[in-house]
Amino acid sequence: MKACTGVLALLFASMIAGTGALAQQGPPPGPPRGPQGPATITSTLDFQLSIEEREIVGLAQAMPEEKYSFAPTNGEFKGVRTFAQQVKHIATVNDRFFEAILGLTPPVAPDEGIGSNGPDAIQTKDQIVQYLKDSFAHGHKAIATITAENAVTPLKDPAVPFLSTRLALAIFVDAHAMDHYGQIVEYLRDNGLVPPASQQRPPANPPAKP
Repeated sequence: MKACTGVLALLFASMIAGTGALAQQGPPPGPPRGPQGPATITSTLDFQLSIEEREIVGLAQAMPEEKYSFAPTNGEFKGVRTFAQQVKHIATVNDRFFEAILGLTPPVAPDEGIGSNGPDAIQTKDQIVQYLKDSFAHGHKAIATITAENAVTPLKDPAVPFLSTRLALAIFVDAHAMDHYGQIVEYLRDNGLVPPASQQRPPANPPAKP
């Protein structure tokens, strides 16, 4: 239980830092509602997921459909995922990890595995954005099952062997998604678009004063 308490404190600190950053960035309307009442492992993880969901879904919605096939070429980007593949990959990994938390059997199709770019049948922007949204809805259901009592109980069939508990999966799936978020914000900027989370934000590198 002491280990859980320590992790909870770390996650809660991260949550506070994250909400402060969102306020500084002047994000789009409709911020996620913070945990009500005393923080718990469940409420903290769910709020973190809500922040991630808001930023990644906003990014997917901001990219024009005709740019979903875009992949950077200015530099060493040979073989990288297109924007569509990046978003589908995030959603697919979300689903596989959240299924593991729920104890569900993952699909066996090759295009739905952890390292894949998601189902080949999902092609249009609307389909991809919905697939992404559905993966986060799946995530909220999975996180609702995590408690202080079961957070670090070893799972019978984890998504990957080195992430063997519900808490480990919930933390890593956030880190994975935001890793890819950090990549695809550049896809927008390469196309002359400002990511929603950066709109109305003061310049991070303002011009030097004369």
